[in-house]
This record gives sequence, C-alpha cells and structure tokens, in this order.
Amino acid sequence: MLQLCKLTDSLLISNSRSACDDELLSREGVTFCINVSKQQPFPGLKISTMRVPVFDDPAENLYKYFDRCADAIENAGRAGGRTLVYCKNGRSRSAAICTAYLMKHRHLCLQEAFEHVKSARPVVEPNEGFWVQLQRFECELQSRQLGANSSTSG
Repeated sequence: MLQLCKLTDSLLISNSRSACDDELLSREGVTFCINVSKQQPFPGLKISTMRVPVFDDPAENLYKYFDRCADAIENAGRAGGRTLVYCKNGRSRSAAICTAYLMKHRHLCLQEAFEHVKSARPVVEPNEGFWVQLQRFECELQSRQLGANSSTSG
C-alpha cells in the first residue's frame, strides 16, 4: 500500500515506492523531498529535493547530516511547505533523520522523538549505528542549549 505517514503538519515519512508516486505527493501537498539513500530515485514532480548519500549501514556517518536536514525541514515548514523524508524501506535512515528533526526543532528528547516517529510509522527501526549517532546528537543539542542558557544568563 502506498502511504505517507504524517509526523507533523509539515513533515511526512515513507519508503521510496510511495515517495515516487507523484499523484500521492501532489495530493499530500509535498513541496520538498529528502532522499536518504545513494541509489533510490527522486519523484518525477518538479519539487525541491536533497539527497543524503548514505547506505543503511551502522558504519555510515548520518550524524553529519542531522543539522542540515533538520534545518531544511524546518525552513520548508516555515515557508508553508511540506517535507517528505524517505529511504528505500522508510525504516532506518529516514526514521533517524525525522527523529533528529523532532529533537532539534520540536525539543523532544531522543526517546520521545523516536516514539513519535514509531507511532506514525510502526515499521521504523534505525540501525544500531544510527541509534548511537542519535544519542550523540541528543547530547550535542543538550550542550548547545546549556551554552545558550549560560550566555544569556550573563
């Protein structure tokens, strides 16, 4: 079944088969796609796209894309658009990117962010390497927050 799973009003997650169904994307108002794979195709629609060229391999460095993707999703939403994040199966890579977005811009802890993604798309399961990178990102976000708080309380 072709389906886009809604995480927020401006963020959706799916597999590549659903992501390449132009009619589905049009109906859902998708304006921006983040393709978290090296080889999956982009939709045929004329919309903005970004490729995050990683395999679903625990050794891949997905961490370095968390900030860039989270900010791109946030910017698209602020501009009134809707972002679809997808990978081959919509389980590991795309789930990690969406979780990172929820942590950074919705200020959820890793567990809350992941549970939110999993409740919308029950098949999600980031591989262990991506999970460790999400834990690192959570620590990074906490230290940024502490730094911001200490500089404003001066």
